[in-house]
Amino acid sequence: MTNFIPIFPLGIVVYPGEQLNLHIFEPRYRQLINECVEQKKPFGIPTVIGQRMQDIGSLVEVEEISKKYDNGEMDIKTRGTRVFRILEVIKEIPDKLYSGAIVNYPATHEQGNPELMRKVIYTIRELHQLLKVKKEFKGTDEELRAFDVAHHIGLSLEEEYELLGLFDERQRQEYLKRFLTKVIPMLASMEQLKEKIKLNGHFKNLEGFELK
Repeated sequence: MTNFIPIFPLGIVVYPGEQLNLHIFEPRYRQLINECVEQKKPFGIPTVIGQRMQDIGSLVEVEEISKKYDNGEMDIKTRGTRVFRILEVIKEIPDKLYSGAIVNYPATHEQGNPELMRKVIYTIRELHQLLKVKKEFKGTDEELRAFDVAHHIGLSLEEEYELLGLFDERQRQEYLKRFLTKVIPMLASMEQLKEKIKLNGHFKNLEGFELK
């Protein structure tokens, strides 16, 4: 299936199911949002990395306009729905300030490995404990998918984009597992280093070495 969608390129990754709040101030995107709300149609957020718009993005729906300002700016709440791939960019559209794209929607396999996901979630909680941060996930552990937790483990923008381009939930779970397997030992060693640094300058009760 292919179709035309208006696009709002941003330097972020939006995952399906994710809620995203945006402040809309540019005239072209104010026009885009107003039309999407009036016509009850979604728009696309392709990811921008290094000043270059990537081919993969997420379709999002406007859930509500939270606030309208006198100058036409607005605060909106949106939610990601599905991943798309850009086939062709339409830079200029008659009577429109914004651009668009012809896109298709890659086939996905959403059935993951429950045991692997449990291990991923356990490791994420271990990571948060090391970092001394508290995060609450929406839904029970059994309901969580890779996209639901990906923003909470410290992936770079490039890594978040790589994950968006994986269309099999099991591959996404494996990707998170590999990242966590790499980062947890690094953080654990940093914690040990911090403890050693804290001890420097303190009196230590050490036994002398007896020469024989």
